Amino acid sequence: MHAFDVLGDPVRRRILELLATGEQTSGEVSAVIRSEFGISQPAVSQHLRVLRESGFASVRAEGTRRLYAVQAEPLREVDVWLDRFRGFWEQRLDALGTELARGRRERRLREEASGDD
Repeated sequence: MHAFDVLGDPVRRRILELLATGEQTSGEVSAVIRSEFGISQPAVSQHLRVLRESGFASVRAEGTRRLYAVQAEPLREVDVWLDRFRGFWEQRLDALGTELARGRRERRLREEASGDD
């Protein structure tokens, strides 16, 4: 399955967001996802399986618990792909930063001028 097919699903993206905060049990993940998306526990398990089989998540057994964690490599591959487009928004962010600085400077100059009266 292609990385964007995996990440295109909002449930799987949310699961990755949860796992980004640290390792979590399948029960913890399932409780959050079930409450937010209203899907069944078996459906959550299917999403976890897709994440695991596509390499986005790993699982390890600890007694009877299953602990899931994010795997960074597929995310790095997505980042590399996105890198060719980064210039489109970085230029705009740089321009926004310039405009914000200009606005602060103009406001400061106005305040200084009104204080001289």
